This record gives sequence, C-alpha cells and structure tokens, in this order.
Amino acid sequence: MLITPWASLSLFAYNLPMAGVLSILPDPPDAPAPIGVIAGGGDLPLFVAQGLKRMGYEVHGIGLRAQYEDEFPDLCDSFCDVGLLRMRSWGRRLRRRGVHHAIMVGKVDKAKLMHQRWKLVRNIPDITTAVAWYKHLRHDRRSHAVLRVIADELDSSGVSLIDSTFPIMDQLSEPGVMTSTKPTANQRADVEFVWPLLTELLRLDIGQSLTVRDRDVISVEAVEGTDKMITRTGELCRRGGWTLVKGARAQHDRRSDVPTVGIQTLENMHKHGGTCLAIAAGDVIMLDRFAMLERADELGISIVGVPVSHAPVPPNDAPAMTPAHFERAFTPNQHPTDAPEPASRSNDD
Repeated sequence: MLITPWASLSLFAYNLPMAGVLSILPDPPDAPAPIGVIAGGGDLPLFVAQGLKRMGYEVHGIGLRAQYEDEFPDLCDSFCDVGLLRMRSWGRRLRRRGVHHAIMVGKVDKAKLMHQRWKLVRNIPDITTAVAWYKHLRHDRRSHAVLRVIADELDSSGVSLIDSTFPIMDQLSEPGVMTSTKPTANQRADVEFVWPLLTELLRLDIGQSLTVRDRDVISVEAVEGTDKMITRTGELCRRGGWTLVKGARAQHDRRSDVPTVGIQTLENMHKHGGTCLAIAAGDVIMLDRFAMLERADELGISIVGVPVSHAPVPPNDAPAMTPAHFERAFTPNQHPTDAPEPASRSNDD
C-alpha cells in the first residue's frame, strides 16, 4: 500500500484494458546489493524485508515514525526512523548507506499522529514536503499523484523506487479458484455482473473494491478503505452471503499502493457475512498466502482469481467480459507440489 507523507491523504484502487500510461520501472539490482525499505505500518513491510533477506540482499530500513511495526528494525541490516512529513531526509539517510534502490510499503495511520501532540510536533513538514504540497498536491491528492512526488524527490537524492512486489511474488494472487471451497452459481453470477463496474470504479480512481449480492451493488470503497467498507456491507446486508471484489488501477504503478488482502480481511468478511472474495489475478497481494487459503476454507469463504489484461486500450474500445473469459476464473487451481487438498465443499452447503 502507498505510504502517504500527508496525514490528511488516504492511500488506496481492476485492470481490464483501458487508457493509461504503463510506468517503466528500474530493474532491481543484483544481490547482495543494498536495498532500502521505507516502511509504514502493517505486516507488508515485514514480508518484503524477509523476502529481500532470503534473496541475499542487504536491507536498510527507514521506518516512518509512529507507524512501523516493532518487529521491523530487527529484520534490517541497519535502521533509522524518520518523520512522516520530512521527505527530504528519506533519500539522504539511504544514500549515506550506499543505497540506490528502495521499496516503499505499508500504511499510514494518522490517528497515531494526532493522539499525542509531541508526535505531531516531531512530524512538522520540512521545506521539501511543504513545497511539494503547494506545487503539486493542492489540487490532486490521489495515490498516484503522491507517489510521483515522492519518487521524484527520492530520485533527486540518487535513490530509485522499484517494484514493491518483486521480493514477494509468491504472495500474489493467481487465476482460478484458489481455495477448496468453491463459489456458488449465484456468486459466480455476481462476479461476472460486478466486474465491469469495478473496472470503471478503478478507471476513475475512486477505490479498489466493491461488494455485491444477487446482482446488486451493496457498497463501494472510497477513502475509508476495505475494512470499513466490509463493516458497512454487514450493516446493510444482514442476511450475509455477499461477495467482495478487489483489483488494481489500470496500468498500475507497482512502486506502491498495490492492493492487499490478508487473514484479517477474511476474519472481517466472516464476521459481517461475506462468503466469496474475487480478486484480480497477479494484481493483489495475499499476505501469508498459504495460511490465508487455509483459513478461508476453515471459514467457508471461496477465493477466486479473475484473469485481467494489462493492454493500454481506450475505455470505449475495451472488449466485453464474456462468459468464456470468466471460465478461467472459476477453474480450480492445480498445484502438483502442494499437499493434497481436502474434500471440496460449497457455500451452498
């Protein structure tokens, strides 16, 4: 997820063919080169740091003050914390350690800043951040606009942001039914119905998710984020049985703001009546993926990866989603090297 250096900004975004410019990202350096990890909150920075270490890289951590998890510094070869709104110091700290490439991941909880005044004082914006706000972000505070500003500032310090998913490719969603629990016929129809609507939502850069039941949209994600949208869906659809669909903005820049789901997403869905999770294949991070799939089966939630196209086709020329296209989404995954799957069950049971 995108780390926004402005507390009032939120960080959030299917990827059918549509207009957009595909960012050409720098290639990661060869191991054991040093790589910086600019970390916000949540488990994603931990997975990225662990993935880099397994690949043989030096990991130099930059923790956003009052945001990163306590376990993060221990996963790094070196670590320092920096002010959330003091962007200029990020690049300087990394360059002192010989870092030329960095990954930016994690979430920002502005409540952690506002709860204690001394923390707010320590995060007074530096001149670089203030100028960036005035020149670039007063009129467009969406995630990709913020990312562009951060990337330009780091680049001026000699540090290039790289694809945040390359150390955790095994955590990305796959096409097909990933769980032993299969989606019902009604859930399949809901996914086919709502996916073009999600595509348009993402094209407009409003949010990353929708919830649906019986071919009727229940909730649309915006600034509140997926978890709060799930809670709201449970309040609006008390009989449950609804489906959550989630994807990434067209021509998405993987340097940050990659859509993420995890076990907590499943627990929240189960609590509020969700029984199917449909996500864009290859575009959504599944934190602790194998444990997540096991937990989904325990909760009776099916997880489906919907194949998507990344071709930059204008919206009016985008091909329609046909039943044949969705057939791949509802084909069970085959993993010959995995342990035998338990007997299939259905949400119709």
